[in-house]
Amino acid sequence: MLTYKKKIILALIEKLGRKDITAKCLQKYLFIYTRISDNKIYDFVPYRYGCFSFEANKDIVSLSKGGYIYINHPEHAECSYELIHRNSEIIENLSLFDNMAIDKVVKKYGTLSSDELITYTYRTWPFTAINSEIKYRLLNSEELARVQAFKDRYKKTETILYTIGYEGLTLEKYLTQLITNDVKVLVDVRKNAFSMKYGFSKATLKKAVEGIGVQYIHVPQLGIESEDRKTLNSQEDYDRLFEIYENTTLIENWDSLLYVRKLLDKEKRICLACFERDPRQCHRTRVANALMGLPDVNYKYEPIIL
Repeated sequence: MLTYKKKIILALIEKLGRKDITAKCLQKYLFIYTRISDNKIYDFVPYRYGCFSFEANKDIVSLSKGGYIYINHPEHAECSYELIHRNSEIIENLSLFDNMAIDKVVKKYGTLSSDELITYTYRTWPFTAINSEIKYRLLNSEELARVQAFKDRYKKTETILYTIGYEGLTLEKYLTQLITNDVKVLVDVRKNAFSMKYGFSKATLKKAVEGIGVQYIHVPQLGIESEDRKTLNSQEDYDRLFEIYENTTLIENWDSLLYVRKLLDKEKRICLACFERDPRQCHRTRVANALMGLPDVNYKYEPIIL
């Protein structure tokens, strides 16, 4: 399906008029477009080479599979994109304001080299460079200090137990919450770390989380079987399920709870992760309560709710 977001990508590639648009550059063009336009089609996260959208990358792969673009050397970090067929109707179907924003991106930044474009985004939005693997090559000492200042802004010294649910969040917004709360370890307490929502199945989530410098650990022993959740229609149903959970699964897997406690004592800031947005409707809260009930508690409990 050719969504509006995908049309934006195709229009950008077509108006740039090149066959050597690298993955790094296209991500930067899309990011700048979202800064110029009111149409915030993608969220971005500071990643290995700066601002990156997993959702945009997924759409680019989809466009390749659909026969709209060709990806040169898809297995390499330096892969590049080119249109297979030019299609003026795609541009004509975009709004006037989106076309104007794309034209501005192309005119102002389209002739920059890859290094120049990436450097520009780092200098203009230092937060995007905090996890960059190439910032030391591109920035001077003063610019690096500005990037470090953004990173230091989120550093916390106290020991904190966080919880988070990904319901309603893009992967990019989710990762940004981990960054801004200085989470060191994401502890996935789902029984089965699989999700129909893009980015939140185990392998993809692990790769994304580790890409921002956060350790990922799956503790399925503390999860709840999927079939036990099928008849939850009210808060009373949730409460009843979690009471059973506390008296069975949690007790039977107490060693796993103590393992999480050791992680917290060692790493200082960990986050229990599951699906539900509302902490009252997720067993991660019961896990957190159990951790708060252990002896010698020297940490705070802060659920992340968006």
